[in-house]
Amino acid sequence: MGLDDKIENKTQEAAGKAKQNVGEATDDKDLQAEGKGDQRSSNLKQAGEKIKDAFKK
Repeated sequence: MGLDDKIENKTQEAAGKAKQNVGEATDDKDLQAEGKGDQRSSNLKQAGEKIKDAFKK
């Protein structure tokens, strides 16, 4: 997993968490769901990169 990919995935995860928190604070269910989706997407990308790294070794 390249450093750029790690940074990008962590940034996406943090942005998703922020969206979720804003959605919870404003009672915006759509924004909450979008934030959770961003976090899931980021976590899946990170898992995929870890699997690729394991096969490279």
